[in-house]
Amino acid sequence: MFEKAKKNILISIAVSGAIYLGLSIYADYSKVIGALEKFNWIWLPVVLLLSFTNYCVRFAKWHYYLHVLDIKLKVRDSFSVFMSGLVMSVTPGKMGELLKSYLLKQINGTPISRTAPIIFAERITDFLSLVLISLIGAFSFNVGKAASIAVAVFFSLLVILLGQRKWMFSIFGFFERFKFIKKHIEKIHSAYESAYEMLKFRNLIKMIIVSLASWFFECLGYFIILRNFDRPLDVTLWWASFSYAFGTIIGAVTMLPAGLGVTEVSFTSMIIGQGASMDIAVASTFLIRVVTLWFAVFVGIVSVIFYQKRFGKINTEQ
Repeated sequence: MFEKAKKNILISIAVSGAIYLGLSIYADYSKVIGALEKFNWIWLPVVLLLSFTNYCVRFAKWHYYLHVLDIKLKVRDSFSVFMSGLVMSVTPGKMGELLKSYLLKQINGTPISRTAPIIFAERITDFLSLVLISLIGAFSFNVGKAASIAVAVFFSLLVILLGQRKWMFSIFGFFERFKFIKKHIEKIHSAYESAYEMLKFRNLIKMIIVSLASWFFECLGYFIILRNFDRPLDVTLWWASFSYAFGTIIGAVTMLPAGLGVTEVSFTSMIIGQGASMDIAVASTFLIRVVTLWFAVFVGIVSVIFYQKRFGKINTEQ
């Protein structure tokens, strides 16, 4: 898994480069460079700090889920595992963060089937918080209503289904007829029990609130970027939050790695819709993706290096 992830990161970087090159050529490359030169770069450390704060708040959610599943792990080790998982941010739906389960097993032997649902619960609560922002924003700004409603309905129904144990056990019973699935049914049951505990109503509401808090920091970073070009975009923090949430969701539901291409086009088109020139829109999109997505990958790489110094080479062949 880990070796494959390295290749995927390089491929994603190449794809991202091609996307921004295409957008820049369309917008006039020299104008995009000019727009970046006129950005108030003194704000860059602030925006990076906001992104890192997002990761720290999301870590609190990860560690809380470990507590819910009664998995004992020192905070320092838990933080190391979580931050290392960020290296997988460019996988579809960030599900490559399953790496965290392998790292956890390497540290204390916890079965992967027991902890893998944490990554699923993290994504569910992330999506629900972003959908909430997107849904309210869609009605506030009269943009993207249908898409926001569709995604909200899908994830709401998914959570409801997962909360119905009888229904889920009936589904498991049906699939047990297939030999391949029957061999893994114990692991499937274990994974479901973990998911069921984490998605209980009380835990669900708590972690949606935590997710809202964490994503606020990146939304604020997006707002700061939009407001600090020589031709600042006249938008509110609420619009920036909606735009960021909507673009992130649209990219994620495509199941493309990190929503590459779709998220960028969504951000760019929404910024243009607010009266920005093409060069400012492309430059803004480039910056927000660097300080969120690619900064996360960078933090993940550094964390993996420190993890391997403490616990040895990562082994995902388990």
